[in-house]
Amino acid sequence: MRHFEHLAPSVRNGLFHQEPVAFDAGSPARTLSVALGATLYSPATRPTLAADIAKQAGRGVVSMVLCLEDSIGDHDVVAAEENLVRQFTAMDAAGGPVPLLFIRVREPAQITDLVRRLGPAVGLLSGFVLPKFTEERGVPFLEALTEAEAQCGHRLFAMPVLESPELLHLETRREALAGIARTVEKYRDRVLALRLGVTDFCSAYGLRRAPDMTAYDVQLVASVIADVVNVLGRADGTGFTVTGPVWEYFRQHERMFKPQLRRTPFAGPAEELRTALIQHDMDGLLREIQLDRANGLQGKTCIHPSHVAPVHALSVVSHEEFSDAQDILRPERDGGGVLRSAYTNKMNEVKPHRAWAERIMLRAEVFGVAREDVSFVELLAASVGAGA
Repeated sequence: MRHFEHLAPSVRNGLFHQEPVAFDAGSPARTLSVALGATLYSPATRPTLAADIAKQAGRGVVSMVLCLEDSIGDHDVVAAEENLVRQFTAMDAAGGPVPLLFIRVREPAQITDLVRRLGPAVGLLSGFVLPKFTEERGVPFLEALTEAEAQCGHRLFAMPVLESPELLHLETRREALAGIARTVEKYRDRVLALRLGVTDFCSAYGLRRAPDMTAYDVQLVASVIADVVNVLGRADGTGFTVTGPVWEYFRQHERMFKPQLRRTPFAGPAEELRTALIQHDMDGLLREIQLDRANGLQGKTCIHPSHVAPVHALSVVSHEEFSDAQDILRPERDGGGVLRSAYTNKMNEVKPHRAWAERIMLRAEVFGVAREDVSFVELLAASVGAGA
């Protein structure tokens, strides 16, 4: 699979200076952690789950989480597990490509039990999402994952969700983060990415952000994100990929503030796209994606298919970013120094900007590099049109 593969080759050629590379479930973890992109969640109870997965894969989705936790009722868990086994068996029999698939479980015992029940179809599974992750709660999950992997002989990743009250409350946050850091470091080879449960953070204080506000406007949440990245998202080789929080809205709501999208990038035919984005509260999503990136997060948890295209369009590396990163990483500049960017609009300082440039080049590999005259508007318009 590869990002934007659902677009016609001629369309991709017109959009990309460097097209995204292909990857699969066996690719290096470092690549997969960034390639996750917009990870679409679906309740595991859906009776047409196999068909839904195939449909979303055809629309550009490359990672999905099939949820046995908060998205279903307590009384539905047994039926949902049975449904997962049936749907995986059907997909395995049908053959063909599937996205990276993860199961969000409630308890550690579900991991080994489901792997056993899936049988040969476990080859379609990339791993498990571990809820309310702390050191105390997380170790049993990771031990179960290790046991399940040995049991089936197939590589399985963990994606812990950081959403517990201990992480939110100021008096317990420091020790909670230290404990999580100890745990994921011990199991580093199995941890693909860390996910943020912002809805649970808000719940602890009876809060819910409005559609014209981002997670970063809720200061309690913003402070936790900053501390998580500070401890767990460092660029010195000790950090992990931390993914962006879910955007909850997908239908028009009454607005108090002005739209957050300028008209200029959407001039001409793209004006209709701007109107549609605003009508469906996507301008808030686009702003939050940009703030995710500015705060060190990659990709995003998504609960609606319409959120996938914006996340992926804004993940493509611009030609200007790519040019700067190339200049910074040239072998002859190992000694450092300062240079003017090829676009003559900024300073590139080789040593301080190196970690940024390395991240840009990894994102360029999996999401591609836009042509010099192509903006996210063209990328988004092409993706929305292809998924219609």
